[in-house]
Amino acid sequence: MRAWAIFLAVGLVIIAGAPASFALDNLQAASGIKEALEKGTVNAVSLVGRPGGYFNDAAIKILLPDKMKPIATALRAVGLGPQIDKFVLSMNQAAEAAAPKAVPIFEDAIHKMTLTDAQRIVTGGGTSATNYFKLKTSKELTDAFTPIVKQSMEKYSVAKQYDDLIGRYQSNSPLGTLLGGGSSQSLDINHYVVHKALDGLFYMVGKEERQIRTNPAAQVTPLLREVFGGR
Repeated sequence: MRAWAIFLAVGLVIIAGAPASFALDNLQAASGIKEALEKGTVNAVSLVGRPGGYFNDAAIKILLPDKMKPIATALRAVGLGPQIDKFVLSMNQAAEAAAPKAVPIFEDAIHKMTLTDAQRIVTGGGTSATNYFKLKTSKELTDAFTPIVKQSMEKYSVAKQYDDLIGRYQSNSPLGTLLGGGSSQSLDINHYVVHKALDGLFYMVGKEERQIRTNPAAQVTPLLREVFGGR
C-alpha cells in the first residue's frame, strides 16, 4: 500500500536508534491506523455519496432547519406538504453530490499524519481518528463542499424552494395572513446544508472507525487484525 510504504520510510527516520522491537511495534500500529483510516473514509464516502446516501439514512438525513419547522407545520396544514418534502429531498441530494470531494482531502490528511498523531489515535480508542479528521480537514472540506453544494442546490432549485416556502408563510402574502405568519429570519441555506453534510460524513467515518476497532469481520487485512486484535 502506497501510504503505508511512505509512512514506513518516514517512521524509520523518525525513530532511528530506537530498539528494533520499539520501532516495529510503533510503526506497525501507525501503519495499521493509516490503513484503517483509508478503508474507513472510503467506505464512509461511498455510503453517503450515492443516491439516497443521506436521505435514506435516518441518522444523517438533513432535516428542516429548526427555525423553519413551525413554518412547515403551518404549510402542511394547508396542503403544502409535498413542497416541504421536495425541499428536504433536494437538500439531501445536494449533500450526496458533494460527498465524493472528501476522498482526496481525507487521503491528504492521512499522508501528512505524523508518527505521534498515529500513536495517539491508536491508543485513544473510540473515535479518536474521526476527531483527528475533524480537526485537520473541516475547513478544507467546507471549502470543497460549498461550491458543489451551491451548484447542486441551484440544480434542484433548493434556495428558490426555501424562499417560496418562507414567502408563502410571511404575513404580507395572502396565505401568510391566513396562517398568521410573521416576518421570517434569514438563513444561509447553502451554509446550513454544507454544515449538515459534514456532520453526516463525520458520523459515518466514526461509525466505520468503531467497526474496524471492535469488529473482527471489519478487520479485513492481516495488518488491521494485528493492530486491532481481531486475530
